[in-house]
This record gives sequence, C-alpha cells and structure tokens, in this order.
Amino acid sequence: MELDSLAGKVGEWLRGEGPEGDIVISSRIRLARNVDGYHFLTKATLEQKRDIESLVRRKFREIEFSPEISYLSLARLNEVDRSMLVERHLMSKEHSEATGERGLAINAQETLSIMVNEEDHLRIQVFRCGMDLEACWKQIDEVDSLIEQRLPYSYHSQFGYLSACPTNVGTGLRASVMLHLPALGLTKQIEKVFRAVAKINLAVRGLYGEGTQATGSFYQISNQTTLGKTEEDLIHNITSVVPNIIRYERRARESLAAETEKRLEDKVWRALGILRTARRMSSTEALELLSHLRLGVHMNLIRGISIRELNELVLFSQPAHLQKQSGKKLAAPERDQARADYLRQRLGEL
Repeated sequence: MELDSLAGKVGEWLRGEGPEGDIVISSRIRLARNVDGYHFLTKATLEQKRDIESLVRRKFREIEFSPEISYLSLARLNEVDRSMLVERHLMSKEHSEATGERGLAINAQETLSIMVNEEDHLRIQVFRCGMDLEACWKQIDEVDSLIEQRLPYSYHSQFGYLSACPTNVGTGLRASVMLHLPALGLTKQIEKVFRAVAKINLAVRGLYGEGTQATGSFYQISNQTTLGKTEEDLIHNITSVVPNIIRYERRARESLAAETEKRLEDKVWRALGILRTARRMSSTEALELLSHLRLGVHMNLIRGISIRELNELVLFSQPAHLQKQSGKKLAAPERDQARADYLRQRLGEL
C-alpha cells in the first residue's frame, strides 16, 4: 500500500453516513489476542518480538482476507507516516512509538486494521460509520476465526482469552462509538450524562481513545472490562445506552434552536468566519471551530457543506496529514500556518 495515497482521502468509516450519523461518527470493535506458546510482550525480548512479528506476517500471507489487506512494517516507516496512521485511528500512539519489530495490516477501505506487537501480539479492529456495532461484530468475528485457524490463541477454559492486561482477559473485546455531542456541552448537561455512563462501567475518552482529552465535543464511549461477559453482552451494553445519549443530544439541540437561536447562529457563523480568514490556527482551535460548524450544518444553519467534507477538514488538518501534504516536516508554528492556509482554501472552494 502506498501511504501517500492515504493522505488525500478518508476511509469508508468517515464517509459521513450510517445510522444516527449526525451524532454517531463511527463504531469500532477491537479484539485483543495472543499467540499460544509465546511470551506476552511485557516479558518478550526484542528477539522474541521479531519472531512473533515474522510468524504473524508469514501466516497472514496464507489467509484469504476479504477484502485483501496490505502489511506494513512499522520499524521501516518514518515518524510522519506512523503519526498519520494514528490520526486515521488505524493504530494507537503507543504502537507508533514502541520499539522492536511490529506491524500493521489494513485493507484499502480502512474498515479493518490489525496491530501486530502492540500491547498484545494482535489487536484486531473493525470500523463502520454511524451506529453499527452489529456489522462490526459480524466482520471481526469472521476475521478472528480466519486468523485462529492459522495462529492458535492463548486461551484458558475458565478465564477465556489471555492478555497482557487484566482488563482484556475474557473476551478481549472492546466496543466503542465515537460521538459528537456539542449541544450537551453548550447546555451544560454533558457531565451529568457521563456520570450516568460511568455508573454502568463504561469509559468516556477523547477523540484518540485512552489517555486523550475530549476536544471539539468529540467523545469515545466504550466498555472497560471484558471478563465474565460474552461478546454479545458487551455489545448490548453499549447499544442499549448510546441511543439514550443520542436522544439527550437531540433534545439539547432542539432546546438551543428554540431558546437561543441568535446566539447559536452567532457561534456557528463566527466559527465559519474565523476558519475562512485566520492565518494561524492550532489543532485544538480548529477542532473546536469545526465542531461548531458541524453543529450548524446538522441544524440547517449552514448549507453547501457535507458531513464527509467536514470529516475531511478534521482529518486533513491534523499535524501528520499537513506534513504529508506539504512533503516535509513542519515545526509547530509552521503547522499552525499550514493548517490555517488549508482550511481557508478548502472552505473557500466549498
């Protein structure tokens, strides 16, 4: 796969469609798996990590993935390329910055990615746009079965799939949805929703998952533990809660439209004005302004911009994508200028 080709397009899961697509940006299911007979990576030497990566890469060639996958050796990619893959949610920041032999398998649609030698030997991920965890589960279950036919997993009859992290023992499944909840933030109701979510053992994280802060009203909600529950239980727990959050967000948007129409219009149009004229802009500021613009599009205050185009603006204004497009490494002030230039140009065209 040519990584240069990724820099100019978004994956299928960011096309802006799918169930509840105005609020739920994407759904993801991830499975943690380890190959039987090998040390967990917390105890593995660099030589053992190389053996695991070589084995997985060789076995992947024997598997008929549908659609086909491409395999990337991360140790041979530069920092910008690795960061770009993180920004596309195809792998974690920890995987990008780790040492030793490690890989990433992805399909052209970017609906499937498999991290090799991250925290576990394998981290399998499937993505869909909108609220569609059931489709994610169907695909990832098929992929998991294909891999297990070639690579026997570490499994215990009582505890289930074994993992380097205790929170992943059992099913090894993490189900998550990425939500855009600007109205709940503007109406000061977001903390109440998150307190309720925490009571049922769901985690709320930022745009790039664990260890990241929420920016631009983008949040990921996922299960925290996997032991003692089936895959169906874990998925049901998310799919039974998220519709309530969606309803709260819709009510908050209706409240904003009815009670503070002019203030909301002012916030949306100010965001568009700044995005169209600014000469320097940080990643955080761009996400906040694009969040306001996204809300304005969904509430019919702004026309002529699609959600897919907004997703492109969010993705392509990230640091690694800006550097990939410029063809060189940029210092932070240069990125802020390139980001403002890019957003002015794109919004001028739209």
